[in-house]
Amino acid sequence: MSTTTISNKPVTDAPTIGSNVRGYVERVRGGDMGALPAVFGLIVLCTVFAILRPAFLTAINFANLFTQGAGVTMIAMGLVFVLLLGEIDLSAGFASGVCAAVLATTLANHGQPWYIAVAAAILTGVVIGAVLGALVAKLGIPSFVVTLAAFLAFQGLVLLLVNDGTNIAVRDQTILSIENQNLPPALGWALYIGCVVIYAAVQIVRARRRAGRGLSVDPATVIAFRVGLLAVIGGLAVYALNVERSRNALIVSLKGVPIVVPIVVALLVFWTFVLRRTAFGRHIYAVGGNAEAARRAGISVDRIRISAFVICSTMAAIGGIIAASRDNSVDPNTGGSNVLLFAVGAAVIGGTSLFGGKGRVIDAVLGGAVVAVINNGMGLMGYSASVKFVVTGSVLLLAAGVDALSRKRAAASGLR
Repeated sequence: MSTTTISNKPVTDAPTIGSNVRGYVERVRGGDMGALPAVFGLIVLCTVFAILRPAFLTAINFANLFTQGAGVTMIAMGLVFVLLLGEIDLSAGFASGVCAAVLATTLANHGQPWYIAVAAAILTGVVIGAVLGALVAKLGIPSFVVTLAAFLAFQGLVLLLVNDGTNIAVRDQTILSIENQNLPPALGWALYIGCVVIYAAVQIVRARRRAGRGLSVDPATVIAFRVGLLAVIGGLAVYALNVERSRNALIVSLKGVPIVVPIVVALLVFWTFVLRRTAFGRHIYAVGGNAEAARRAGISVDRIRISAFVICSTMAAIGGIIAASRDNSVDPNTGGSNVLLFAVGAAVIGGTSLFGGKGRVIDAVLGGAVVAVINNGMGLMGYSASVKFVVTGSVLLLAAGVDALSRKRAAASGLR
């Protein structure tokens, strides 16, 4: 008679590269496409523009893509939190304009240092978000109505702050350097190496913790591929940005990673950590997936909603600061025009669902890159703003359609 000894430790089949690939394919077939459409669209757009306009691939144009899309990307990052709840913030664009106007008036009219002006702008964003969130969460007014009213009111508030149309110049060198100055090449490489090392360490520590808990762990080759992919893409980007972009380097040198890039990366890492590694982030997804179930589980739904709007408006404030830096001034059009449409479009194009419960902060960055590439590439080809709007709107509609179809497939396959 034979005996079988069973260990108390959970037994899990070690995943292989093949099983990871098959699992990913099954998720895509089931409707969980993630950022795949945005990445595919970005590759196609870059290829088309590079063929039609070789100037698209020049170092100076590559740097322009980062500075052109940074402000919209910041606002889109904040919108991701609101969209995850199935809500919308139509005032985010003009909220960034209000905060930019507070920054400019604090600097120009009150003579305060840059850090006081930045703090005032961000505090304004926090207050705006708290008020909007309270109206939605406590009074039960639909977010569409609340933020549409704020959209109209903030236009008037910007006019008041800039004295009914005055252009307020921003001359503080620290603020201007955000969009107009670059890091020394050596510092750019140092930050790149640091990012790769930290990412690799996070992947290894995560794998060891999962293994220690008896959970499945990605194969070492998969982890190495992720780290290698980041290293290659980041290395090529830093190399391209460190190329001399000035036509006359003897007069003025123009090379290095734009200062705004590490700011975007730092906020991307921070908010990604908040969403994926904290209880608050899990509560965001829970409320977005099923608010009533989240409430019954003991989650303060009102607090989560208010917090999401605060984050959205705070990121709008940062986007407004970046816009003021890029334009060297603030006027009634700051945060207006197509800013909101591009920001919402960036989040949705990147893969964040309009129905709530699905999305990541990286979606805003990918979508922002798509929007920036469309505007930049079509500008190089000489197309008018009207054509750019039509194309961007079509891409947004396509992204929303993909999202709706993905949800239907996910529901049919039982994944949602």
